[in-house]
Amino acid sequence: MKAATQVDLELADEIGKFYADPLGFVRFAYPWGEPNTELANEPGPDPFQEQFLIDVGKEVRAHAFDGASPVMPVRMAASSGHGTGKSVLGAWIADWILSTRPNSIGTVTANTRQQLQSRTWAAIQHWTRLCITAHWFVIGAKGVHAKAAPESWKISAQTCKPENAQAFAGQHARTSTSWYMFDEASNIPDGVWEVAFGGLTDGEPMFFAWGQPTRKTGTFYQICFGKQRDRWDHRSIDSRTSRFTNKQFIAEQIEDWGEDSDYVRVRIKGLAPSSDDLQFIPDDLIRAAQKRDAQSLPDDPLIAGVDVSGGGAAWNVVRFRKGLDAKSIPPVRISGEQGRDRNALVGKLAEILRDPRPERQVAMMFVDASYGAVLVERLKVLGFKNVAEINFGARCPDPRHYANMRAYMWDRMKAWLEKGAIPDEERLETDLGGPSADTNRQGLIVLESKESMAKRGVASPDDGDALALTFAQPVAPVRKRTPGETHHYHGEGSWMA
Repeated sequence: MKAATQVDLELADEIGKFYADPLGFVRFAYPWGEPNTELANEPGPDPFQEQFLIDVGKEVRAHAFDGASPVMPVRMAASSGHGTGKSVLGAWIADWILSTRPNSIGTVTANTRQQLQSRTWAAIQHWTRLCITAHWFVIGAKGVHAKAAPESWKISAQTCKPENAQAFAGQHARTSTSWYMFDEASNIPDGVWEVAFGGLTDGEPMFFAWGQPTRKTGTFYQICFGKQRDRWDHRSIDSRTSRFTNKQFIAEQIEDWGEDSDYVRVRIKGLAPSSDDLQFIPDDLIRAAQKRDAQSLPDDPLIAGVDVSGGGAAWNVVRFRKGLDAKSIPPVRISGEQGRDRNALVGKLAEILRDPRPERQVAMMFVDASYGAVLVERLKVLGFKNVAEINFGARCPDPRHYANMRAYMWDRMKAWLEKGAIPDEERLETDLGGPSADTNRQGLIVLESKESMAKRGVASPDDGDALALTFAQPVAPVRKRTPGETHHYHGEGSWMA
């Protein structure tokens, strides 16, 4: 048997043949069709992935980096419908660069922490473990580095919040490749792009960006459809052309939304929306509300919104708002599994409604009727008058503009965010930016359903719906209590202690 070092030298020589051939690398480096592996029945890349890899190789050969003199960056972008295998493609490219370019340095990000951790980075970890060169590297929760040179040969995962922009700075590889990968790039702040562009000034730099083009503004729009498009190799990918997508479900979406709707343009065809933004609440509005100081008037009512889970991965969430302040009182969150005991949920809501402290006395509690109607009925039997069920799909107070109550409440919340304050919570931030919106054939605003979001891999916006419920109906200002007047309450402690 040959020594391990000799085997690695021969492997390195073989891998080196794929320096300008990422498609060849992908076909060689993973166990496609091998019995007793997870790829036993997998034929390899689909046509979109294959062509993208071919074009990356063409760019590398055209730039002809000599190991010393800097060349123009390889800049590749794809605006795509959902489910086309972009995260997997990104993992293959990451492994190709790692394996063929010693002392390369890469940074990977995505539009949200959840997307980065559960999809983009998870795909890189998974495929790197499958790769024939896996034993060359240490694969971690936030990075991959070469055992031979951990400081100068690596990839790191970074969140894309504006305050983290400097994490993308100072990345250089004068004799190798400095590279960036932006997943679901439409909602990555422009400031992060600007800092990352500074890492493309030497060596053989590369930049890969893809995602659903949910906005008609921002850097991703510019590189795909705007003034920077001639500097990038860009393509639009229709979900219907991918072998990975559910064609029957796509047909249902087209039937529901209409062939010419922005939903179909963006989520299926990978084209820019015809209106300004498909994401209903833009990220800049959310981030401004996170930084704003909480304000409320003495007689502003404390309103609670309760989004009730049907079990499973979704959460039961109670969020609170007092005037412009949705920040000061933390939410109450109960897992879907724990919430299967409806009596326990009733007890928790009753505890909230009985809180004796004046600043914590709920004037009105609005509960999602889909799973919460039974809770409201029980609370009323217990004597609570300040609780009401809200049917998300019901007719709303403004039926000329909104298709249902859910769209109406979210739009009121969106307007409130111009002056309101919310906590800097990753979960709430993700939820508020999750749903898309469009107009139906009657011209009414429709918010994307939880079911639709789940099918395109976006988490159920439980916290977002809970906050939106606080806008269900106007609630009168609170009156001053007469001396000695209190809520009747028995028991030790408090839900907000």
